[in-house]
Amino acid sequence: MTNKSIRDKSQWELLRNSLSAKVLRTTLMGSLVLGIAALIMALVMNSYTLIEQGVRVSWHVASQASRTINESEVDVSYMKDKVTEIYSGLSDEQRPKTETEEYRKLFDHLLSDDMFHEAYSILDTYYQGSDGISDIYLAFIDEERKALVYLLDPDMSDETGCWPGDWEPLGDREISKFLNWDGEDRLYDIGNTDRYGIMITSAVPLYDIDGNRVCYVMADARMTDIFTRVMRFVVRFALGLVAVTLLFGLRLSRRMKDRLVKPINQITDTAQEYMEDRKNGIASRRFQHLDIHTGDELEKLSRTMAEMEQAMADYETNLTIITAERERIVTELSLAEKIQAGVLPKTFPAFPDRHEFDIHAAMDPAREVGGDFYDYFLIDDDHLALTISDVSGKGVPGALFMMGAKIMIADYYRLGKSPADVLEAANEAICQSNQEEMFITVWTAILEISTGKVIAANAGHEYPVLRQPGGNFEVMKDKHGFVIGGMEGMKYKEYEFTMEPGSTLFVYTDGVPEATASNGELFGMNRMVESLNKEPDAVTEQVLANVRASVDEFVGEAEQFDDLTMLCVKYFGPEKKEA
Repeated sequence: MTNKSIRDKSQWELLRNSLSAKVLRTTLMGSLVLGIAALIMALVMNSYTLIEQGVRVSWHVASQASRTINESEVDVSYMKDKVTEIYSGLSDEQRPKTETEEYRKLFDHLLSDDMFHEAYSILDTYYQGSDGISDIYLAFIDEERKALVYLLDPDMSDETGCWPGDWEPLGDREISKFLNWDGEDRLYDIGNTDRYGIMITSAVPLYDIDGNRVCYVMADARMTDIFTRVMRFVVRFALGLVAVTLLFGLRLSRRMKDRLVKPINQITDTAQEYMEDRKNGIASRRFQHLDIHTGDELEKLSRTMAEMEQAMADYETNLTIITAERERIVTELSLAEKIQAGVLPKTFPAFPDRHEFDIHAAMDPAREVGGDFYDYFLIDDDHLALTISDVSGKGVPGALFMMGAKIMIADYYRLGKSPADVLEAANEAICQSNQEEMFITVWTAILEISTGKVIAANAGHEYPVLRQPGGNFEVMKDKHGFVIGGMEGMKYKEYEFTMEPGSTLFVYTDGVPEATASNGELFGMNRMVESLNKEPDAVTEQVLANVRASVDEFVGEAEQFDDLTMLCVKYFGPEKKEA
């Protein structure tokens, strides 16, 4: 089926496909989408607030109850011993029969014990007088059987109550969470059970006179109540959203028609008249008579159209200006290249007065300026910082990003941070202002010069290559963290290795193994390691020269697509002091 031309379309088709109709449909759809997004955000925030409220209330009640028990004459160690004495003596046939009459008769006499009665009175006071919680009880964790064993529960109903000796299975996650609590934050868990549904359980440990953890005061807040409140909020919000969306959409559509559709039609009609004049050989200036004062891009467009004729006449002059501008850009890029080269350390030998090690590095950008960088400097007399990085962008944006990252990493090292802490701090700082969504891979380390110990961390960078004395270069497949600038809150792990006297460390960016020949084949890790092992005992400068020569020979006349950066450190061991 062929598409109809505008002249062949009916009045209804023209109206349905008109810009006014599209604006109305788009406005309503956009308003609806924004409304749904607002609803989802409000739902998430409301749910989070209500859950946080449930945690806060249950924790507060559990804390108050634990304080009251500690100030009373209740001996929770005594209560636990009484329950444990019976619970531990149960056979494998008896233990699964919890909550049955036969099972509970074994523990019935404990309810008449004065100590249990006093504890019951305290818990029942909080159970009856606290809004927002569904239960409060005493329980301890049987780690061997992975069970939560109840000591006392003021709720004695058959549906929800738990008697002394009743128990429920616990998963490894819950057991670890309760037993390994560090006391810093609130201790709570959100879980789903067949009996109670989804619940928030806050727990406060109770201790004996020797400071040993005996049991927990636990308070539950059921999520069903929270879900009910959330659904009521969703219904009210949705009804209001529909009304506001319709009113807003219609109002915005009318305004867009006056400020957008009408001026566009004026420009269209004027353009048609202008083309007719051009066909007839008339040098008209119709766009100069357009009366559009919208104060936005449409007004700017009408003025631009009015200047079109003059712009065409001035083409050659503008071409000269453009050529000059291009030359200016080339000059500025050359200056940027010199600035970037000045940022990277390039004086070799780098530390002529230090004989414990030798270091050499090189960076060849794919364009005038690149996104790779390396860095090395002495943090103090015994620690050498090493960094190599690859920015996701190239050219000027990558170079700017690179210089900021280099300065940031160096500053964090000078503040005394470890490699992992440096990566975490740099990631947080970059993520907060990374509007262009660029990222960098980083391998960074600290070499302890007196011992040869290296502490390193890797943020998505290439594997380092190490040669120990008398051996060959071998790839160290270290653990990678996430790239810097990719996501907030990332944690990075450190690892250690030792450089024996005579060992050599080689790090690089992906421009080396991913150097590409004209047939599309990559240089690869194997060729890189082979080039390193051509002269395994070579000085650092020669090591880099061997790798670069191998890359150039493999690539041939093919264009360099990525920055190529390498850094090599040879460790000689601590300088011997004269006797």
